[in-house]
Amino acid sequence: MRKNKECIVNGMLLKNYEKYYRIAFSYVHNEADALDVVQEGAYKAILHAEKLKRQEYADTWICRIMMNEALELLRRNKKNESDYLDESSGREENYEDLDLKNAIERLSERDRTIVVLRYFEDMSLEQVAQTVGENLSTVKSRLYRALAKLRLTLGEA
Repeated sequence: MRKNKECIVNGMLLKNYEKYYRIAFSYVHNEADALDVVQEGAYKAILHAEKLKRQEYADTWICRIMMNEALELLRRNKKNESDYLDESSGREENYEDLDLKNAIERLSERDRTIVVLRYFEDMSLEQVAQTVGENLSTVKSRLYRALAKLRLTLGEA
């Protein structure tokens, strides 16, 4: 059973590597750090593959590992919010507009995660709810409040 789950996790990591990188990059805003997050997250996912409860949620489970690794890296490094502007290159950028990027960065960590997963990773609201471990109605409420905050912030810009 462990080998089967390990194979599923390996396959999911290979299939969705770029997605996991984008998630990590959306948190750490640095190419090298994002690569470290994905590498450490992949290691932990493979190491703990037996903890995967349902195979159909393997992608969601790995996304959570990546988000937790990114948050752990941020906690360890205590990065300044402005560091990413100097360190990121255009190719890794997922945001078209600097004002939008700045507005998203102003959101709380939880709201930012929901917005990034929904609109930049193109996840359904159900997938976002599973990934962040919250109720669907809670995710919807957070998303709509975050969008209202973004509209206000961008209206000021």
